[in-house]
Amino acid sequence: MQVAVIGAGHMGHALALVFALGGHAVRLTDTSAEVLARAGALMEAALATLREAGEVDAAWTAARLHAVVTRCPTLAEAVSGAELIVEAIVEKPEAKRELFAEIDLAARDDAIIASNTSYLDIFPLVPRRRLPRTLIAHWYTPPYLVDLCDIVGGDGTDPAVVATVRDLVAAMGKVPVVMRRFIPGYIANRIQSAIALEVNHLLDEGYATPSEIDDAIIHGLALRMPVLGHLAKTDFTGLVLARAALANGTYAPPPARGRSETLDLLVEQGRTGVMSGRGYFDWGGRTPAELLRDRDRRLLALRQALRAIGPLRGD
Repeated sequence: MQVAVIGAGHMGHALALVFALGGHAVRLTDTSAEVLARAGALMEAALATLREAGEVDAAWTAARLHAVVTRCPTLAEAVSGAELIVEAIVEKPEAKRELFAEIDLAARDDAIIASNTSYLDIFPLVPRRRLPRTLIAHWYTPPYLVDLCDIVGGDGTDPAVVATVRDLVAAMGKVPVVMRRFIPGYIANRIQSAIALEVNHLLDEGYATPSEIDDAIIHGLALRMPVLGHLAKTDFTGLVLARAALANGTYAPPPARGRSETLDLLVEQGRTGVMSGRGYFDWGGRTPAELLRDRDRRLLALRQALRAIGPLRGD
């Protein structure tokens, strides 16, 4: 399939790599020439990590990658003849509305448009005639390691288009989850948002440090989740106990205040995360590229181990 990826930044370049490795010809574009130029090196670095881990064939060289992924200076060139158009630009409604209008003018009539939006309901932003072949296909970062893809159709989306994209994602070795209807954040992001709300409360009120919170997550929650998820874990705990815990009502979630004093202070201090070298943690002067590579290697090792272990599932 001929795939166009619109937006070559944080997610776009990685999605171009995913579709290339999945056997598709890809055209990648961005409004920033600098971002588009940088995408090549980022894809090469990710590919090298995958190759070292044995996740891709040794024949996947940088030269082969660039033969499959063409970087295009204009949107019209990228979407010309594309069967699937992946939208991966900034999460701003007006920017997306303008882009969908541009796509409408330049793309073939039967093209499928798949938005990578995390929280926006994009369907009111899409030209009416494009709605039957538009859906959300939301990936998680980095998508070449995290297999989950949320697929959501709008009220006017043709079910056959949803099935086509679901099957395409699955054929690339990924895990599509088709939502019954749109809800901001889908499943994983909503659960993650609930965790973030509680984490911010624990930090702001001084109950625990960042290291202590992450230790509790890594050594408590995370050990069981890859094998059992949440609901299977509850089956092992016992539903009678789970019901009693709900009835006791001893836990009240913190209110959603829309901000965190701890987070605000860190940002004001310029501690914005890995890209600045410091966030909740000091990352020891290592470059972002080194840290991303280290993260990817560890995630790959974990994914390979989990692949061998497999989830525990009932019928």
